[in-house]
Amino acid sequence: MTRREILRQSALQAGAVWALLAQTHSHTDASAPSGGLKFFNEEQAKEVEAMAAQIIPADDTPGAREAGVVRFIDLNLVEYETEKQPDYIAGLKMLTEKSGGRFADLDPAKQIEVLRAIEKSEFFGLVRQHTVMGFFSNPQYRGNREKIGWKLIGFEDAFVFQPPFGYYDGPEGQKP
Repeated sequence: MTRREILRQSALQAGAVWALLAQTHSHTDASAPSGGLKFFNEEQAKEVEAMAAQIIPADDTPGAREAGVVRFIDLNLVEYETEKQPDYIAGLKMLTEKSGGRFADLDPAKQIEVLRAIEKSEFFGLVRQHTVMGFFSNPQYRGNREKIGWKLIGFEDAFVFQPPFGYYDGPEGQKP
């Protein structure tokens, strides 16, 4: 079996797994721009959004807040990583304790100070991971609003790619 055949078989298997996952999860309401929160209440969402905004801040380009990362995290905790819900509840409680109140109400310098105090915690690592995922995710999963993350890295939203010019998989002169 050639390397190309192994890659082809792997791609076919990955496609089959992706099709199965797509059938398992319905995303019709998830892609709606006005979809409400499913896990977080408004207060919790503000706290997570403030954390995400410090992880990927806006400068001359939009950041996590503008990309709607909190909506991605909210959907992720309901659809895919339900086992992480208690981690967020406990982590938000810890964040409140470290902040001495609402984290979102602190000035940016104080927010960074609080985040530095918890940056080695599992909760911070989880929020950081979900923030990055939400910033670069397919917008149908409620993050990456207006494809902000994709524009930042120059990703083209084609999802239909043309094969390279010519035939490379068959013996010389034969079409596959």
